Amino acid sequence: MHRLHPGETLEAGLELDLDDTLRYAGGLLAVTDRRLLARLPGQAGWREWPYQAGLRLTHADHAGVGSLELLDAAGRLACWRFTLGRDPAALRLTAAFERQLARHLSGQPAESPRTEEELCLKCGAALDTEGACPVCARESDAPPSPRALLRLGRFARPYRWPLFWGFMLTLASTAAAMVPPYLTMPLMDDVLIPYQNGQPINVHQVALLLGGLLIASVLAWGLSWAKTYILSLVAEHIGSDLRTTTFEHLMGLSLEYYGGKRTGDLMARIGSESDRICLFLSLHVLDFATDMLMIAMTAAILFSINPWLALVTLLPLPFIAWMIQKVRNRLRAGFEKADRIWSEISNVLADTIPGIRVVKAFAQERREARRFRAANAINLTVNDRVNRVWSLFSPTVTLLTEIGLLVVWAFGIWLVSENQITVGVLTAFIAYISRFYTRLDSMSRIVSTTQRAAASAKRLFDILDHTSSVPEPASPIRLPAVQGRIELSEVAFRYGSRPVLRGVDLAIAPGEMIGLVGHSGSGKTTLVNLICRFYDVTEGAIRLDGIDIRQLALAGYRRNIGLVLQEPFLFFGTVADNIAYGKPDASREEIVAAARAAHAHEFILRLPHGYDSLVGERGQGLSGGERQRISIARALLIDPRILILDEATSSVDTETEKEIQTALDNLVRGRTTIAIAHRLSTLRKANRLVVMERGCIVETGSHDELMASEGAYWRLYQAQARNIDEETESNTAPLRVEHKPRGQ
Repeated sequence: MHRLHPGETLEAGLELDLDDTLRYAGGLLAVTDRRLLARLPGQAGWREWPYQAGLRLTHADHAGVGSLELLDAAGRLACWRFTLGRDPAALRLTAAFERQLARHLSGQPAESPRTEEELCLKCGAALDTEGACPVCARESDAPPSPRALLRLGRFARPYRWPLFWGFMLTLASTAAAMVPPYLTMPLMDDVLIPYQNGQPINVHQVALLLGGLLIASVLAWGLSWAKTYILSLVAEHIGSDLRTTTFEHLMGLSLEYYGGKRTGDLMARIGSESDRICLFLSLHVLDFATDMLMIAMTAAILFSINPWLALVTLLPLPFIAWMIQKVRNRLRAGFEKADRIWSEISNVLADTIPGIRVVKAFAQERREARRFRAANAINLTVNDRVNRVWSLFSPTVTLLTEIGLLVVWAFGIWLVSENQITVGVLTAFIAYISRFYTRLDSMSRIVSTTQRAAASAKRLFDILDHTSSVPEPASPIRLPAVQGRIELSEVAFRYGSRPVLRGVDLAIAPGEMIGLVGHSGSGKTTLVNLICRFYDVTEGAIRLDGIDIRQLALAGYRRNIGLVLQEPFLFFGTVADNIAYGKPDASREEIVAAARAAHAHEFILRLPHGYDSLVGERGQGLSGGERQRISIARALLIDPRILILDEATSSVDTETEKEIQTALDNLVRGRTTIAIAHRLSTLRKANRLVVMERGCIVETGSHDELMASEGAYWRLYQAQARNIDEETESNTAPLRVEHKPRGQ
């Protein structure tokens, strides 16, 4: 192990995991304040390069392999390779090298400049002045605060008048519920106790008191029903608005957001989390408001009857408040973790159920069952911890209230013996106290539901707080009649911290067909995603008919683009609905015409219900070629000016490819077309071929021109031709059968 010199400090390090032949082997790179150190993979010795003028360390990646090259004026000094899992560390090491080299050349301590590399390694957002990512900070692991529930106020604002009347009904119903205990005082002191002492019962007075009790009870019931109905209705509307707003916001986010999320987690947030908030608003908030009013009114009545007895009644309150404060933080963190674990369970379901054919094909049912069992076991453990805290808290509150009631009985009996209060007053006091402590116990239980609802609100607002990396323009330019001219000027793009495209210049004329070719990872699909504006360029600009596409409204721009993917996605519904997905108001005649042009009409008529036949989830029940032709019909129906074909025929057999190619010929006619294909033979009809390598355009021209130049395209074509010849030979070779004697 190389030892640092005295006073030398280590600035950054990278653990290498590939050697020059791309085999797994361990090595190390280190940047100090004096030099660059390297221990080559598979070797024990160290090499070093002191900082000097002309020294450069460059970073690149291609097809899942990253590389660092050390260069000087004479050429390359060394090259190290690693898997892309080490890429964040490689970027940090490169930035540290540049800072230390600048410090050495300037002779002064170098500041940490805000370079393009200082981005969040998780999401790619620019770091703030303190080196923190403002995007990732929105979804931090910090425990949720009940203040998150206050943010629901904007969803409640449209229903302020129903909420106001609901609150007034709550006040009235609580006041009506306060009347019966108060009427027990004259019933005891003026009727029952005098009767025990030999006086006759005043029937008229008894009738009035009992009538008052009945009216108060019926009134409290009616008012309580009305306020519960109104507030529950409002809560359901708020929950519905919350779900709709969250889903609509989710639809507006860019593909970059979905790349870091799992389907089950997002489903759990919009589904179960919003349901929990709705339940909290419709039941628990209503109960909490009623409890607060009941406690306030009861305390006022108790103090008006006997202040000293009221003070004794309130003795348990400080202890209960202290316990709530102690328990709240532990419950808050526990419920947040429980929600995250529940999302993991949803993720397992979302992964397994759509992929059930793969699960069964590879006989992995037990493995998936173990995954679910493991996630469920963690969920059980987390909830057990929360329940241990809660199970101790709730009975303790009940015990304190029972002790408080006992103290009131004792003190009240002493006051009666001293003739300071009557038996009727004590009876009314006990009735009020029972209600008071019942409400107090109910309020203590709302701690749990509040923390759960706060955790749910935080997870929903994590979505609502996320801004799209592909924003709508503030003042969009109205799109005129689209001609289809596409221009890319010095376009660069990076996924997070990994550069993918660099300096791409390309002009596509209206109606021209461009073929994009290159190795996997060369940037073809990324280029198409930028043209569709699924992502925004990091540098440069993309223009449609001379207008920067970032100045156009997203929906209006994308309506001019037809997209046919390698793996077409069909929704659950009828064949007609899937064809008309981009134009829901299309007539049946338009749908049939699009299907005919896509050579899909014949097989659709062979389905049990023709165009009204149901398509299973993700197109199950149809072959790959049939799904692709429905996808082509879907693109034809919207009549786009720009057409993008992303490996449209790569996953089907040769016979089906011919049928799809015929359909594509109808689709591309008169449209600006960008086609990606691995089978170079499918791009013969392209006006130009654009060859990409490592995020750059290296060649453009027709098939004949590129073959004549014997460059990158020629090498691709020759390699593919050799593969085809080898496959043909293996398929046509005679089958050799070795006969063995029986029994061997």
